[in-house]
Amino acid sequence: MRFQQLRIHENKRHIMNQDGTPFFYLADTAWELFHRLTREEAQMYLDVRAQAGFTAIQAVALAEFDGVRIPNAYGRYPLKKDESGEWDIDLPDTDGEYSYWDHVDFIVKEAEERGLYIAMLPAWGDKFNIMWGKGPLLFTPDNAARYGKWIGTRYTDSPNIIWVMGGDRLLDTRAHFDIINNMAKSIRTADSGRHLITFHPTGGHHSSTALHDEAWLDFNMIQSGHDRKRFNYMMIEKDYKRTPHKPVIDAEPGYEDHPDAFNPQNGYLDAADARQFAYMSLFTGACGHTYGNHSIWGMIKSIPVEGFQPGHFCVTWKQALYSPGAGQMRHAKNLVLSRNFLTGEPASELVPDPMGGVLHMPVLRGVDYLMAYSAQGQPVRLKAGCMRNRPLTGWWYDPRLGKAEHIGDVSDEQDIFLVPPSGGRGNDWVLVLDEKAKGYEAPGIIN
Repeated sequence: MRFQQLRIHENKRHIMNQDGTPFFYLADTAWELFHRLTREEAQMYLDVRAQAGFTAIQAVALAEFDGVRIPNAYGRYPLKKDESGEWDIDLPDTDGEYSYWDHVDFIVKEAEERGLYIAMLPAWGDKFNIMWGKGPLLFTPDNAARYGKWIGTRYTDSPNIIWVMGGDRLLDTRAHFDIINNMAKSIRTADSGRHLITFHPTGGHHSSTALHDEAWLDFNMIQSGHDRKRFNYMMIEKDYKRTPHKPVIDAEPGYEDHPDAFNPQNGYLDAADARQFAYMSLFTGACGHTYGNHSIWGMIKSIPVEGFQPGHFCVTWKQALYSPGAGQMRHAKNLVLSRNFLTGEPASELVPDPMGGVLHMPVLRGVDYLMAYSAQGQPVRLKAGCMRNRPLTGWWYDPRLGKAEHIGDVSDEQDIFLVPPSGGRGNDWVLVLDEKAKGYEAPGIIN
């Protein structure tokens, strides 16, 4: 596959390919990909995700699971030690075949061959702001700039890189800000701006809080996190309204198979949660979405997992590869790309008597279509004139199967009231209204 240089659309809401077509950021979270998998395992993982319609993989070079002190699958460490016995950011392991960075190079290339971008974090956040985790603290503003230059230069010619600064940490101090800022600026200089750059914040936070006005921040990320009661549409809406405008995505929503609010006694988040996070963010103006599975981000190879309470992980990464939520993400991508996604704007004001929480009904309206998401199969109510009083045809789109049922003609001369085919938890539906004159095929079919 020939990769095009990504850029930000002139509307500042979407990511584009160089030829003007939309790039839909549909990522899987594989933080420990470089650190814990063999080459054969990585190839297997990438095959499955490419076949499932993902476009990007989020992975970390200096990983979270003690990724500096614990070697990779081939016994190699990312860094060497200096004369005083300390891990040295200026001494990367690049010696010979199967060096740590040769292994990273291999996976980046394998992803390229499968049409996948690598959204690469140069280092997890505990390497500059320990807060929790094992570190070690490695970065200063000075060596962060040197590391940024080195890693940016190393992957300058890799067409399938998106840079992600941060790694689940706040910028609590001026030093933290300078570390991230210097690293990002050095990457941008080293690769001559060939790759987009963003920032991955900690749970419940926004990249825009500290970094929105930085020139290197091409698009914003939020982390809504692993709590069923934290509704990401509110976070997306906040960033969507910021000026100057920048695209935004939820880069870490609740993972499938993750304990709700980190407590196994609450039960696990499931495919219904994963779909809800996706559609609520997309219909509130996100330019894409990230899926995650709790056992895949850490590439969990056996149960139980040392250092975690019993029940925190329930399956291995290979068992989790085919979890239903992962397979259903492509239906969201196919749905929005089957219409003119670039013209879509959030329009929740078209819902009379709106409700919050899980009953919030986000609406995405484009130049000639409208989509409304019903998370619990509750009736869809839309105000008269929601589609500018043009002849319409309607569909019910099933996010579980990616299939559409034709409703027939729909009029918006008065308020619309339509009941989905089924209701209750796990019975989410999308109402799609099209201008009849457009002659669209069924939602989800991409020409």
